[in-house]
Amino acid sequence: MPKKNVLVVGAGPGGLTAAMILAAKGYDVEVFEKSSSVGGRNARIQLGPFTFDTGPTFLMMLNILQEAFELAGKRVEDYLEIESLDPLYRLHFADGRVFSPSQDQETMRAELERFSPGAYAQYQAFMEYEGKKIERIAPCLQVPYGSLRDYTRPRFLKAIPYLDAHLSLHKHLGRFFKEEALKLSFTFQAKYLGMSPWHCPATFSMIGFVEHQGGVHHVKGGLNRISHAMAKVIEEAGGKIHLNTTVQEVLVNKGKAYGLRLANGETVHGDDIVLNADFGHAMHHLVDSRHLKRWAPKKVASKDYSCSTFMIYLGLDKVYEEVAHHNILFAADYKKNVAEIAEDFVLSEDPSIYVQNASVTDPSLAPPGKSTLYILVPIANNKAQIPWDDLRQRYRDKVLDIVERRCGLTDLRQHIEVEKIITPDDWEQKYNVYQGAVFNLAHNLTQMLYFRPHNDFDDLEHCYLVGGGTHPGSGLPTIYESGIISAGLILQRDAWFLNR
Repeated sequence: MPKKNVLVVGAGPGGLTAAMILAAKGYDVEVFEKSSSVGGRNARIQLGPFTFDTGPTFLMMLNILQEAFELAGKRVEDYLEIESLDPLYRLHFADGRVFSPSQDQETMRAELERFSPGAYAQYQAFMEYEGKKIERIAPCLQVPYGSLRDYTRPRFLKAIPYLDAHLSLHKHLGRFFKEEALKLSFTFQAKYLGMSPWHCPATFSMIGFVEHQGGVHHVKGGLNRISHAMAKVIEEAGGKIHLNTTVQEVLVNKGKAYGLRLANGETVHGDDIVLNADFGHAMHHLVDSRHLKRWAPKKVASKDYSCSTFMIYLGLDKVYEEVAHHNILFAADYKKNVAEIAEDFVLSEDPSIYVQNASVTDPSLAPPGKSTLYILVPIANNKAQIPWDDLRQRYRDKVLDIVERRCGLTDLRQHIEVEKIITPDDWEQKYNVYQGAVFNLAHNLTQMLYFRPHNDFDDLEHCYLVGGGTHPGSGLPTIYESGIISAGLILQRDAWFLNR
């Protein structure tokens, strides 16, 4: 019996998840990746002897990653060395106070009472409520939404009282925490969605719960190792991964996707296409607009998109042992900062900054006595039309000034051996990220669930979407979930074929 052939466009986390499941189930799978390495925004950056993650550095909801490997008949523990972090991260406020949440309850009690007397009871109420919320909502994020009828399913109806979609994330946190700093401590996770806590639906308050309940994890060698592990599983199952191979067009005939045209002129035919390219980029560049109806380029351009990021990767000749693995530096006026990003589309004079000092946990990322430093600044996407060629160095200097002053990284500049910067222009031009919006389509109410591009793509038959631009959304765990969902749709459709 001939195998069905699945062509995967892009070796990002969603595409690799779908590919390894389908390859394990007997499909003839081929993955086409334009870069020289797998991972997409989850790829490795190698600067001499220093190793960095390009994008995601937080690993949460480990159960979803474990499920993906189990569906491919594997154990994630056989491929990756994963460590839980404590504290989860260190939060630095402009007034000099520092808050270091822990998954250990006694440590957390002491830390909360030190930071804000009486706050532990507030925290317990939050965790109790969010535990019930995720119990109801999680099943809704594990299934596709291809029809409005999906809103009438019992699982969704049970979740409605806990969706809290009528509230902003910040307002919802005000139901539990009295102090503004504590609200921010449980709303900054909106950055994973590229949104402002004052506009992000309160549905996503469960992200903070997930961090505290399930922990934040690090993979030895960086989170990029997950993509390499998935690639190994694909190849062990007989799948093929073509690196340095750019897809120029998804081939369509009478509304059905049937193959790919590569940049080298070659044409490859397949029974199904799994599209892991950035959604906005794909709709503008990989599918002829004649074949698009619901998601025509003009419609795609009119949607709301997440913020972008300004990235600095530094290889240092020393290790800052006193600096935590994950650090968040809040702007003095955080609300103004996020408004400047998402509404005003201007550069903040006082930005918020994330700093990863992973070498304190994982010495394998740098030579002995040296370390890596990863700096991320949420900023406006390319709708802002910021002239990055002119501002790149000046903004880099501003960010390093803040990091040196507020994160304990004194004399940082004296210890830089290697350096790389990525701006929103780079995200768009070099990584094919539409508008440089690294967290993809925004997660407002009109762009969630059924109203997000469907996993079984609306406009093309035999075309399935994975990644942050489809359901359930952006962030590593949900992107893995998108790969599980899309692979499941193909398997469900072909059950008669596979079992005959």
